[in-house]
Amino acid sequence: MRLIVKNFLIVLALGLPASVPALAGPALLFDAADGKVLYAEEMDDQWHPASLTKIMTAYLTFKAIKAGKLSLTDKVVCSELAHKQPPSKIGLPIGGELTVELALQSLIVKSANDVAVMLAEKVAGSEAQFVADMNATARELGMTRTVFVNPNGLPEVNQVSTARDLAKLARAVTHEFPEYAEYWAMTQMRIGKIRLSSHNALLRTLDGADGLKTGFICDSGFNVVASATRDGRRLMAVVLGEPSGRDRNIRAASLLEHGFQQFGWKQLFNNQTVDNLPIASGARGPISVRATIQSWDCGNGKRNPAVTARKDKIKAAKEKKAKAAQKKQQKTNPPAKASSSANSAPVQAVQ
Repeated sequence: MRLIVKNFLIVLALGLPASVPALAGPALLFDAADGKVLYAEEMDDQWHPASLTKIMTAYLTFKAIKAGKLSLTDKVVCSELAHKQPPSKIGLPIGGELTVELALQSLIVKSANDVAVMLAEKVAGSEAQFVADMNATARELGMTRTVFVNPNGLPEVNQVSTARDLAKLARAVTHEFPEYAEYWAMTQMRIGKIRLSSHNALLRTLDGADGLKTGFICDSGFNVVASATRDGRRLMAVVLGEPSGRDRNIRAASLLEHGFQQFGWKQLFNNQTVDNLPIASGARGPISVRATIQSWDCGNGKRNPAVTARKDKIKAAKEKKAKAAQKKQQKTNPPAKASSSANSAPVQAVQ
């Protein structure tokens, strides 16, 4: 009851609708500089992080570079295990290579599952050892309710985190490695002639947006750790379990907007941070929100209009090409005219 009342008061302080806590999954709004909590909603409930896992994969890669174990110009190789990862992926053949720099950008911008495994194998020698390092690092950062099973966030029932733990990770990666800030803010990247775009629409629509990462699997819903900086102040929002990408963007943007508008004297006496707030006694384990997700991939929802339009365009182009080829063939090889000779033998029907 105390947590509910606290959330209600924070909602009122931010000017958010009081009905928000009852309608959505975990959420957290905090000051990136000191971790001060501006809004918290079920922040200790465990949730499947999906591709937010890749923030930890990038963090460990940054640490390895800093330690001199590898450089941005080193190559990572696509192993059989990496090649077998399902999309989202770059799709390199076995033995294909990328520089560490391109691999990191692909991990963050494209959210490439195959590249996550490639980096894991490069940094730790094997995926299993890298996952062990991920969990050890999570303990060091105080991510007490987080367990990693793989480096990319693909569905695993035991792979869980919380909004609070992801906030700690986001603060660590941005504070310790500011030199990679541009990676988190990239809206697109190129590998050769191929252009890859970010799934984080907030980078294109929200004033001051500068990171970090989106995530989605059917059981988790649409997740995001979003950040924005205005007038030298950086706020971050963690939003988990939204039913669509659009809902995810709206909720994260609303939290950040209200945070910037309300941040000031109201927070002078707020000393609650992601580090000192006690874990809620009623914090829950992970649940699946598959039934609420608006995606055909999850067995329900609406078909993505952009995907449908793209498929229709490809189909129309193929039909147009086929008709043009048929027309060209008819001009090149016109049908033979029927003979008018009286001596022509009659055609016998085949029974």
